[in-house]
Amino acid sequence: MSSQPSIPPKILLIDTNVFFARRVGAALKNEGFDVIHSTQSAYALTMLEYDTPSAIVCSTSLREMNAHQLPPLVHADPKMAHIPVIAMGEGGDHALMEAFRSGCADYVDKRLGPEVIAAQIKSFLLSSQEGFHPVQMLGSSDTAFTGSLSHLDLPGVVQMLAHSRQTGALSVNSGVIDGVIFFESGNIFHAESGDLIGDDAVVHVVRYCNGAEHGSYKFIPGESATTRTVLRGPTELLLDALRELDEAANGKGEEGLA
Repeated sequence: MSSQPSIPPKILLIDTNVFFARRVGAALKNEGFDVIHSTQSAYALTMLEYDTPSAIVCSTSLREMNAHQLPPLVHADPKMAHIPVIAMGEGGDHALMEAFRSGCADYVDKRLGPEVIAAQIKSFLLSSQEGFHPVQMLGSSDTAFTGSLSHLDLPGVVQMLAHSRQTGALSVNSGVIDGVIFFESGNIFHAESGDLIGDDAVVHVVRYCNGAEHGSYKFIPGESATTRTVLRGPTELLLDALRELDEAANGKGEEGLA
């Protein structure tokens, strides 16, 4: 007998920007999710009982019942307590901490684009299945943690360390790429990978390790570097790395058409 096809996990996406939501929805479908879009949180809550999603992705900019107000309402019902709420916003120094404090399970930055958002959501759900939750990082002031790059994307790790103002060293290994990134109160202080140091090293590591099927990372709190070599902020460096990835992908596409 042939096995029945598995039912794709369902994501409830709440955002008033229909065009952006459509792009995020398409990226999520490419990652294997079924997507339901709603422009209103109040209406979306009425659907939960009879159409329960695997996760809720909600914008922080909604005028009524945004992502920060949603977790207490969803998790008040024991039947819905297992559904993670993922905040989606425009970034900011305290965006991730605010999301976690309001009860959200994770935070994604709209500025990173639909494909990266979808990949981060997929990685979050995979890591949750493996028993690791990003919010655990907030209490890890004296405990090292490790993980697989196939279960949590590297930009997501960097964002969480930055937003939760961690101090320590993040070591990354993926294939021939080895690198270390030092954080000081959430700021990237120093980085090195092979012959590269500073901003170039951060961009290099993220570019070649993002979305890696094999590889690992390890964060050791309290480790510090003596010399500062990184001058730009984490988000700007991540955007540079992802921009280079897009340019490389477009270049390959153009070569294929030539």
